Amino acid sequence: MTVTEADRASGPDAVLRALADPNRRRILRLVRNEGLAAGEVAKHFEMTQQAVSLHLKMLRGAGLLTERRQGTKRLYALRPEPLDVVRTLLDDLWPDALARLKDVVEQDLNRNRKQEQR
Repeated sequence: MTVTEADRASGPDAVLRALADPNRRRILRLVRNEGLAAGEVAKHFEMTQQAVSLHLKMLRGAGLLTERRQGTKRLYALRPEPLDVVRTLLDDLWPDALARLKDVVEQDLNRNRKQEQR
């Protein structure tokens, strides 16, 4: 199975790159419950409309936003499915982290028990 350019663009790496910027995370919070036009999103930031549009474009490219037309406006809304890919990636890493934490805690407990026995 070959990975297409579209798959790469909306895969976990693209989603993580999009989420890395605090302004883009803020945009996602703004549009999570309702679709907003770019101008409405821009009102929440101290940056140009053009800068907001670039953030929206990156979020769309990562698959995190939908865009639908309403008259002359384009409304942007959160598309949460790409977040599932990242959640799965983190879930795969998490058991190893928990196992390492368990080992450290058990080592500390054993060390404390040995010190108490002295």
